[in-house]
Amino acid sequence: MKIKVTTLLPFIFCVFMLNAQEEAQETLTNSLEDQFVDVVDNSNNYQDYKVIKKTKINKLRENIMDSIAALKAEIQTSEGSLDQQKNKISSLTQELASTKEDLALSRKKENGIELFGMLTEKSTYNSIMWAIILMLLVALGFFIYKYKNSNSVTKEAQLKLAETEIEFEEHRQKTIEQQQQLRRKLQDEINKNRKSKS
Repeated sequence: MKIKVTTLLPFIFCVFMLNAQEEAQETLTNSLEDQFVDVVDNSNNYQDYKVIKKTKINKLRENIMDSIAALKAEIQTSEGSLDQQKNKISSLTQELASTKEDLALSRKKENGIELFGMLTEKSTYNSIMWAIILMLLVALGFFIYKYKNSNSVTKEAQLKLAETEIEFEEHRQKTIEQQQQLRRKLQDEINKNRKSKS
């Protein structure tokens, strides 16, 4: 008898294990809705009521709780992933804004030239440079005109000075001649007076 029990015991154990594995496999492969249908369809009828085994209802409850826990874990994972994606999107948005600012500054620098410590557009820079060149040309023209005018005035003054010097020299010569003539006359008179006294 002992031998029969010991030989039957492993056999019974194997049958229970296979049955448990099949139920677990069914539980895993069946959806909750299928499990509900299975519990209701395989339960006994008593008048208008269905009599469900406690083990089956407990197993269904356990499966529902496992499904809920798995869904909660999945939701938490999804929320964590969503938060990571939001943070990444926020970071990328900031990087994009920074890149746009850098691009705008680069374009501004590319289209502009630094003048007197300020960044100005090339068209404004060209206008300022042409205005400065034009003002310098006008100033140069004005100074050339003034120089030529002064030069002609100087030449005129030198010519007048030369004429005046010539006139002065002529006047001096005349004055010298007049003085010499007066001296001669005076000498002649002196000589006459001496002759008449003697």
